[in-house]
Amino acid sequence: MRLGSVIAQFEADFLTQFRHRLSFEQLQALSALHDCRSLASPMMQVQCAGCDQHKLVPHSCGHRLCPHCQHHESQLWLERQMQRLIPADYFLLTFTLPAELRRLAAAHADIVFDVLMRCAWETVLRFSQNDRQLPGTPGAIAVLHTHSRRLDFHPHVHLVVPAAAVDAAKPRCRRKRRGKNGTYLFNEKAMAKVFRAKMLAAIEAAGTCLPACHPREWVAHCKSVGSGEKALIYLGRYLYRGVIREQDILACANGRVSFRYRNAETGRSEKRSLTGAEFLWLILLHVPPKGFRRARNFGSLHANCKDLIGLLHLLLKFDPNRFLPARKERPAMLCSSCGAVMAIVRTRIRSASSGVIGVTPVVALAI
Repeated sequence: MRLGSVIAQFEADFLTQFRHRLSFEQLQALSALHDCRSLASPMMQVQCAGCDQHKLVPHSCGHRLCPHCQHHESQLWLERQMQRLIPADYFLLTFTLPAELRRLAAAHADIVFDVLMRCAWETVLRFSQNDRQLPGTPGAIAVLHTHSRRLDFHPHVHLVVPAAAVDAAKPRCRRKRRGKNGTYLFNEKAMAKVFRAKMLAAIEAAGTCLPACHPREWVAHCKSVGSGEKALIYLGRYLYRGVIREQDILACANGRVSFRYRNAETGRSEKRSLTGAEFLWLILLHVPPKGFRRARNFGSLHANCKDLIGLLHLLLKFDPNRFLPARKERPAMLCSSCGAVMAIVRTRIRSASSGVIGVTPVVALAI
């Protein structure tokens, strides 16, 4: 079921209940998701190369929360990260914000999310610098998630980290030695303690008041993920496609919306049912602050170090392209009359009813 159809059905009830709690970014997201690829969105004109037939096609919204949009951007991000892989054992580290601080995160998302990502990296950096086997600069690819599988507000950050450090002066890549039980990176409980201390100090330094009660025990996980490419594919899958797949929206009837999700503990598929307004509120809880970067590269895996990584690939005779998944090309739009490929000739065409009329010429491209 299309998310736009759910919004159209429950938007009035949702705004009646939640308008006073919505930010400007959330209202923009609601409008974008509602209009995506519909007659209310701007149009682009396509022309057939064979019979000169013209047609108007609605634009996609391009919003980061839309399940339709930015599949191509997801592929490009994944390809960039794959190019930074090095021959080492990789780990997926996860740092979770405790439930007691989630209300604070919702109220000051721009501050708390930034602190969350920065402190997670600083924790990894500190442990790497204290490890005698890792002299040099570590690296991490970090992605912020704000939702659980049930779509509840659950901020946490994933970091894909190689068990290696790069010495730019040599240049050289030093890796942790494998033991009988494989490679060991860092102690989870120790990381959680350091992460907690850094987070609390950073939140206070930002001028934000901490709640009166927050837990002493925080959670950090460290999981081996082999050569790293599967972890990157997992993170890239949810980076630009919103928080729910439309095929997981099972029903929309009698004022309620039902969707399925996979229970992380049992591995089984389960169903959750909410009123239409509550469902839309869950979706919009995960609209990121304007301009916020949910994916960041740190240390030796930063974009500024791509030349160094390329040199290491050459010296180590390592080809990261072998891990790249096959790119899914955008399907061509075919003419309904002759079957030839149709090309874009104009974009961003708004009808008079939209209030603005604008046409932008572009180079003809097949889609």
